[in-house]
Amino acid sequence: MGIQNRKPGKKHNLTRREFAKTSMVFGSAVGLFPNIAFRDPGRDFDNSTWFDKPMRWAQLTLVENDPGQYDPDFWLDYFKRTHSDAVCLSAGGIVAYYPTQIKFHHRSLWMGESDPFGYLLKGCRDMDMVVIARTDPHAMWPEAFSVHPEWTAVDRQGNKRKHWSNPDLYVTCALGPYNFEFMTEVHKEIMNLYALDGIFSNRWAGHGVCYCESCQKNFYDFSGLKLPQSTNRLDPGYQKWNEWQRNRLYELWQLWDSEIRKINPQARFIPNGFPDKKIAGEQSDILFTDHQARQGMIPPWSNGKRAKEYRAIMGKKPIGGIFSMGVEEPYRWKDSVQSEAEVRIWVADGTANGMRPWYTKFSGTLYDHRWLSFVEEIYKWHHKVEPYLRNEKPLASVGMLYSEQTQRFYGGEKHQDNTPDHDTGMYHALIEARVPFEMVHDQYLDAGHVDQFKLLVLPNIAALSDGQCQQIMDYVARGGSILATFETSLFNEKGEKRNDFGLRDLFGISFNGEVEGPMKNSYLRLAKENGQYHPILRGIEDTSRIINGVYRLGIQVNGEFPSPLTLIPSYPDLPMEHVYPRVPETDIREVYLREIGESRIVYFPWDIDRTFWEILNVDHGKLIRNAVQWAMKEEQPVTVLGQGILDITVWQQPQSMTVHLVNLTNPMMMKGPFRELIPLHDQEVKIQVPPGKNVIKVQLLVSGLEPEYKVSNGRVELIVQKILDHEVIALDLGG
Repeated sequence: MGIQNRKPGKKHNLTRREFAKTSMVFGSAVGLFPNIAFRDPGRDFDNSTWFDKPMRWAQLTLVENDPGQYDPDFWLDYFKRTHSDAVCLSAGGIVAYYPTQIKFHHRSLWMGESDPFGYLLKGCRDMDMVVIARTDPHAMWPEAFSVHPEWTAVDRQGNKRKHWSNPDLYVTCALGPYNFEFMTEVHKEIMNLYALDGIFSNRWAGHGVCYCESCQKNFYDFSGLKLPQSTNRLDPGYQKWNEWQRNRLYELWQLWDSEIRKINPQARFIPNGFPDKKIAGEQSDILFTDHQARQGMIPPWSNGKRAKEYRAIMGKKPIGGIFSMGVEEPYRWKDSVQSEAEVRIWVADGTANGMRPWYTKFSGTLYDHRWLSFVEEIYKWHHKVEPYLRNEKPLASVGMLYSEQTQRFYGGEKHQDNTPDHDTGMYHALIEARVPFEMVHDQYLDAGHVDQFKLLVLPNIAALSDGQCQQIMDYVARGGSILATFETSLFNEKGEKRNDFGLRDLFGISFNGEVEGPMKNSYLRLAKENGQYHPILRGIEDTSRIINGVYRLGIQVNGEFPSPLTLIPSYPDLPMEHVYPRVPETDIREVYLREIGESRIVYFPWDIDRTFWEILNVDHGKLIRNAVQWAMKEEQPVTVLGQGILDITVWQQPQSMTVHLVNLTNPMMMKGPFRELIPLHDQEVKIQVPPGKNVIKVQLLVSGLEPEYKVSNGRVELIVQKILDHEVIALDLGG
């Protein structure tokens, strides 16, 4: 290969002899005492765990020719200037950046006798940074393949898989001996040689179904089946493979984590992603979301959504949000740089939703320096206001469910296509409605997780077990309210269809077995009752009808309901002379509203959330906003009036509370990148002061201003005069 003709360099890297001299810091010299575990005498592993200490992460992912070519001291200085208190450094896997003694663990051809990893590690330890090592086990070299072909992934036709991007390499099997044996030894060596806080593995979980002998045998022993030939998520064989894959990856996670803890009890194995969020939340002391940037039609609030989803399973445990300098489109311009406005809004939304920022740079050699200054500004601000970012708990009154079992097991019919759009549409509608809200995992519906919310939103949470349905009904019995859509609870946890809603007693209705759609040219009729419009129609009373959705369920009514919104059935949309309603009105309700004690129930039997995401109809957004407000029966903990689109989150800290306002108003919001930041002005804010607390001081943490404010009826009232990308209202509290 061409790279072998390049002369390895040694610039700013420890040689083997130099590393031996510095081994007093780390414990033993590479190659001299390779099997001796040691500790950094400057770090006491018996102290409290490190997981919650870092607030700002850095990552430098080296490329193979970096050693001897790049300047590691530049990066150490940049870590210091950005107040980064934790770092992830490239160590091994595809390429080793330290003098490994393990056969087939490929050393960088440019490192010579130096130790690039050890040099960076020492510099970071001198700054008292938390350090974890990055490994990547997803590919291997021909030298290893020639001796261990069993380490390689195999495709459906029985071919050993060449790497899709670099054909000089082979793709490894994630679930076989390469990871369970070879990479286990790599991780043990790294931990034995360097007193690390953990190991973070990228691309560790595999790339689709592998048909190697190991996978065939292990899957058969687990299931009694052959490996699936289909990757349709609803295929029973593929679902069984998914179950086995999750179990196998969890077994691998436990193996690596246990071997790491044997060497350093305070260290952890930290996977980059896991196919079961509940397991990830229970197993982890710290996690990172590898959602690095936007691509395609991803909205900027997507980073905050990912944070909410992880917090739903992690609770108060720390979460880092990885963001990339490079453009994350499919063409993989890894040495590129995103616009400043795009990075700022992405990081702001992650920070507002409780993630700790983690910048990642691929290649120590810089081709474009533009990102350095504004990331430094972001991190310096973050460091300055750190006490107000150490959140104890969110204060939102609305929780929105998300369901991994619905994602896995629900679907197959035409009206069930694009299942994630229900979730995405509801999320966007709540953002537009300026509703502070949290995400709730459907495996955590007990009182301890849901009673903090006045309202639970269920956007087509179709697959629910009997037990989960009972937990939701118990929540309502305790005074909670519900907003649900479409086929919520019509399937059990395995995706098997029920004869009726699992929540039929809550909704007060039954499913009659009919699904209508796709509907064209169907409408919803708005009507007064007792001379006035229902609050759910607020802001759209000036019309007698609005557009309908695309699919609706047939409903049998089991009680009395108001009728503010009824069906106008589809009628021809061509020829133009025939475009008139055949049935101008019906008594078929398209929203079901109930009050049960202190609780309120809203159920839409049609795909309002999915349709909203598809066409972003303003009236549908208003219906969702009004449904939330009616079901809540009280004001949100924070209300913000003004123009524009804001993501609003509310947090409590030990001696304060904060309100984050992230300005998403931009013509590039639905298709990035942002070209510029467009400020919002004169936002009228009301913040409910926690009971028993008094306000000592109010400040704006981004602009640095102390605004005028007043306290009235337990609420702080103020005007935020300008929001560029992000503003944080901080209330210092006493009492």
